[in-house]
Amino acid sequence: MKLSFETFELRKKYPFTISGYTLLTQSVIYVTIEHEGYTGAGEASPGYYFDETIDDVLAFYASLAPDFAKISDISDRQSIMDFVEKKRPGLTAAKAGIDVALNDLYGKILGKPCYQLFGADPATMPVTSFTIGMDTPDVIRKKVSEATEFKLLKIKLGGENDRGIIEAIRSVSSQPLCVDANQGWTDRQEAIDMIHWLKDQGTTFIEQPMPVAQRDDNAWVTEHSPLPVVADEAVQRLVDVESAKGVYHGINIKMSKCTGMLEGYKMVQKARSLGLKLMIGCMSESSVGILGAAAIAPLCDWVDLDSSWLIANNPYHDPELREGKIILSDAPGLGLRKK
Repeated sequence: MKLSFETFELRKKYPFTISGYTLLTQSVIYVTIEHEGYTGAGEASPGYYFDETIDDVLAFYASLAPDFAKISDISDRQSIMDFVEKKRPGLTAAKAGIDVALNDLYGKILGKPCYQLFGADPATMPVTSFTIGMDTPDVIRKKVSEATEFKLLKIKLGGENDRGIIEAIRSVSSQPLCVDANQGWTDRQEAIDMIHWLKDQGTTFIEQPMPVAQRDDNAWVTEHSPLPVVADEAVQRLVDVESAKGVYHGINIKMSKCTGMLEGYKMVQKARSLGLKLMIGCMSESSVGILGAAAIAPLCDWVDLDSSWLIANNPYHDPELREGKIILSDAPGLGLRKK
């Protein structure tokens, strides 16, 4: 197998502010794996809270290239990813790029779409939310007015003007909402009061209401919440899933956090065995990473795979969207289409 990679700078349609970071661009690395005339595509998108840089990813891929040149059998993708995992700790976004490329490649070799590799049924795909980040009321209203294709809006809160943001949205839209507080609420009584108010505003669930370190407070909020509460930063990988039980109602799986589709699928199975709800989300991936996550999205309760629509220079076509749902292609692999 031949492993290749290149960097690409994605430009955002809107500046994106989260947890004190304002992002205008996002550097990603596109990775390809070639084998027996087939090529699989993946994407590494290190997030703002990962201890992982673009240089780290490039160095890691360079170290893996000679090893991949010796691999002749792709049928055991898990063994390949086990080797990648042991090569160096961390670097989950880099590993996700490898995983997605392997699954795209394997699907193409078998002549099957990736969703079939994981037993997902496209007919059960939930609607995907569209993210509205923190901004001025005028910009927020503009973003909402441009999101008519989507049937669920994801609202970033956790700042000083949370109610004002919701009121701005409600002045122009009655679409259902979900809310990501990004650990921004620190007082549990204020958090639960806010959640009750948000329920009255048409909110369906809350993501990561309080800082991860405030485990007891998060558990208290979950116990008293009239809405489902989902862990994001509190659950990164498979080993973290069990710790969410009793603290959150559900977990948010992301390719860049968990090293990709293979571990993401295991997280789905583990969460279901524990009675936890499932959400699948994204960082700042283009269509490559989004389609990787979308292959297991029908196995989840909520979907937040919108980042390709938030990019001004996505080099690939956006996934097909119909009635607010991502439509999975029956083409072998991811069904990715280059512009």
